[in-house]
Amino acid sequence: MGSLVHVILLSCLIIPFASCEKFSDQKLKVYRNRVLEMFQHAYDGYMKHAYPYDELRPLSCDGVDTWGSFSLTLIDALDTLAIMGNYTEFRKVAAMIAENINFNININVSVFETNIRVVGGLLSAHLLYRRAGMDLEPGWPCSGPLLRLAEDVATRLLPAFDTKTGMPYGTVNLVNGVPPGETSVTCTAGVGTFVVEFAALSRLTGNPVFEQVALRALRSLWKTRTSIGLVGNHIDVQLGVWTATDSGIGAGVDSYYEYLVKGAIMLQMPELMRMFKEYEKTIRKYMKRDDWYFWVENSSGKVTMPVFQSLEAFWPGLLSLIGDLENARKSLYNYHQVWREYGFTPEFYEVVHGRAHPKRDGYPLRPELVESLVYLYQATKDPHFLEIGVDILESIMHSAKTECGYATIKKVGDHTLEDRMESFFLAETTKYLYLLFTPDHFIHNNGSSASIIQTSSGECVIDTGAYVFNTEAHPIDVAAVHCCSAEKAAEDRALQNFAEELDLSKLIIDEQRDEFVRLLRPREGNEDSAGLGVSQNSQCTGQKTKEDLSPPPSTPSLKLPARDPILDFSGLLSSKSAAKGLMERTESEEEDEEQEERSYDDDDSAHTLSVFRMQIRKTVMNHRIGKQTVLKMKQGSRAMIAMKQLLKMGKAGWQKLEKIAMKMVLMTTRITLAMMRL
Repeated sequence: MGSLVHVILLSCLIIPFASCEKFSDQKLKVYRNRVLEMFQHAYDGYMKHAYPYDELRPLSCDGVDTWGSFSLTLIDALDTLAIMGNYTEFRKVAAMIAENINFNININVSVFETNIRVVGGLLSAHLLYRRAGMDLEPGWPCSGPLLRLAEDVATRLLPAFDTKTGMPYGTVNLVNGVPPGETSVTCTAGVGTFVVEFAALSRLTGNPVFEQVALRALRSLWKTRTSIGLVGNHIDVQLGVWTATDSGIGAGVDSYYEYLVKGAIMLQMPELMRMFKEYEKTIRKYMKRDDWYFWVENSSGKVTMPVFQSLEAFWPGLLSLIGDLENARKSLYNYHQVWREYGFTPEFYEVVHGRAHPKRDGYPLRPELVESLVYLYQATKDPHFLEIGVDILESIMHSAKTECGYATIKKVGDHTLEDRMESFFLAETTKYLYLLFTPDHFIHNNGSSASIIQTSSGECVIDTGAYVFNTEAHPIDVAAVHCCSAEKAAEDRALQNFAEELDLSKLIIDEQRDEFVRLLRPREGNEDSAGLGVSQNSQCTGQKTKEDLSPPPSTPSLKLPARDPILDFSGLLSSKSAAKGLMERTESEEEDEEQEERSYDDDDSAHTLSVFRMQIRKTVMNHRIGKQTVLKMKQGSRAMIAMKQLLKMGKAGWQKLEKIAMKMVLMTTRITLAMMRL
């Protein structure tokens, strides 16, 4: 027995897959409260000592403008207030920003940073208005003060995209456009990190230009990959030529790959996922070394820098989004070992020598490692990821805390501090830590709950949990974005037309219609039993009476049921297990029908058809699945035309009809799953 205990304890020390600590609700609450304290200390320090400057200097206890002179930390941290439940402060700050922030400033800004921090932060906060109890404009979420601010600043970024290739300049003046003499060289991430924010903005405002320029930039970048399928680190956006040929998954490239995956999910664009899958295969082939990812030359694949960068710690989270949990785990465990060695992850870690790079050994309170923990814990529920989160939380609280906030670690070797607290500490690091220790947070909703709102485009489902985080950890409610999409009304009409095609009663010749409709009525419940050939006074539901032989006095209206928010497609994005179960059950039923001979009477067959018809209607009408999918499903519905003849063939006809019905259910389920898998 003693040796067994020894083996178990040893496995906990050397095998990261084996977790020996359980996390009770009370223990999670303790760590969650510590994160709240951390955020509040840093936030209060910024508001007291730095606002309205962009950032807090936590050693000097004053403020400094860094990225634009528009209270950047306040904008970046706004949605974190809502996510942590401080709705009172959220409402106060949202009103402050709407009234006081003005982007008509004659300054040069980073197009990339302004997009991910400002546009992303404003959009996310705008979509959280309802949850935070803000007074909503009549057209929300398609209008609102923060949405108008986001559109204003994004419009000021658009001149950067006016290049021969469509890839943007790295810098723009918020009043005058691209500065004279501005370099045409920018990093890969600075080209490929716009589609989440810009597509959301286009769909919320109805202005397609933002999504168009973002997709054009992505596609142009895709065309510049080398013969072995890699991109470089910096590119000339006018010529489309690589000026820095190092290729990796870290600084200068990282969020390009991230936005291919998230753009594919958010926009239901398999094209973007195919791009990422091609890159991922090439990355595995040339960069991966024992669960590390090295930097290589983009045309030969030869290693140029055998280092791990702290920015690369986002990669396990991205792999988890595409279902590669095994490789995600292995890389994350490597990165955590670096953290344990120093208490932090240095900007560069020399893998071969096992040490922090002497000139790149700082840690500016980055979020990437805990970001991956959130994704992996939600995917696996393995408490070991919570334990790693505790390591990160305690390291930051112990070594980075100052009187006014939290400071950058200048050197991970001795934990000396630097006088800077970047806005992403409040936007990302604290937010991801809070979400890690709050497994039942509304952000993690698996589609089991939702809200229905009325918009100018009609009824819409939101709050389904299908959130996509931009690279600055600003969550975008994909369902809410769809509410304002220009395609929504067309999709509604297409789905309605499809549902009408599935009304089998319309396939029956006029003299048979009333009888067919009568047979489709529900079989259970006293209220409707008279129309089913069941006497109200009879105790034997199978006995026919004289009254049952008469046709019903009138034909009931076959109205579609109200949309069930639980079945909305946006909710199913985060409810794959339920859809998978439906898929397996449907396939099993299809196999059974090939093996069994069943007997039917006309009444039973009509009821089977009724159940099928209502199920297919609910599936189609409750899933916002896009124009192409609707067309595929409408093609499948042509099989229904044959039912007119099958209805005249008695039992044999009903058997064939059921096969058609079951195959259509299977087809619909497969299409839905394919859209979820992308």
